[in-house]
Amino acid sequence: MEFKNIGVVGAGTMGIDISIDLALHNINSVLVDISEEILENAKAEIRRIVRLAPLLDAKLPRMDVDAVLERIKFTTALEDVGNCDFIVENVTEDWKIKEKVYQQLNIICNPEVIFAANTSCISITKIAGAANRPELVIGIHFMNPVYLKKTVEAIKGYHTSEDCIAATKSFLKQIEKTAVLVNDLPGFVSNRISHLFMNEAAFVVQDGVATPAQVDAIFKKCFGHKMGPLETADLIGLDTVVDSLEVLYQSYQDSKFRCCPLLRKMVDAGLLGKKSGQGFYSY
Repeated sequence: MEFKNIGVVGAGTMGIDISIDLALHNINSVLVDISEEILENAKAEIRRIVRLAPLLDAKLPRMDVDAVLERIKFTTALEDVGNCDFIVENVTEDWKIKEKVYQQLNIICNPEVIFAANTSCISITKIAGAANRPELVIGIHFMNPVYLKKTVEAIKGYHTSEDCIAATKSFLKQIEKTAVLVNDLPGFVSNRISHLFMNEAAFVVQDGVATPAQVDAIFKKCFGHKMGPLETADLIGLDTVVDSLEVLYQSYQDSKFRCCPLLRKMVDAGLLGKKSGQGFYSY
């Protein structure tokens, strides 16, 4: 099975990275978001990343920026994914928004098209409940930056079929990725654990135990992590981290997922991390 045109819903950090990775593998995509301003920002970020990516990994193909952009259709009309043969959804971690998107996709897309949810924490089974094709809904948690990471966390919902899993693996093979397939509960493996790291790291800073740089240095120099938890939070976006912690807290009703007040304060102040130019670090 070969996929030729992928619908990418949501032009944030992950949607941008996925569209770039698809273009680098000669696959067309339709990148959808709610405003022209968001899409223009996405184009600017794509130009920047495409120029920078080969410097980060010499194995990445060197592509002309314009050639990459030609493979991506930028649109505010969700209907434009109607002819796509695979959908990757990356919208914000807000259930009301996600539910509406999937209800619309049900109507727009052909009945055999797979919906892959690139969600941080929301249950794939819950997402599948908003679709008329629960057997064709699967989670693909891409790691950031997508074009450099060769492994994804794939999540099997309660109704996800073996055919859906096989087709998803075929899609991932096209973009030179493999999957670790896990079962479904909110947060899955990576975010259920990593968000505890990021949240507790914020508490450590809030309590004056250490600076962000000191916290991250311990994880990088002592544990061998490539990035510290607060660098990771800045990369993901502190607003996304807060939203994900809220999903985890509501899902498990466990106080270990309580959101650090410092994180909420920073989000309220517009300090969202790399995407806003300021988070725990300046960019």
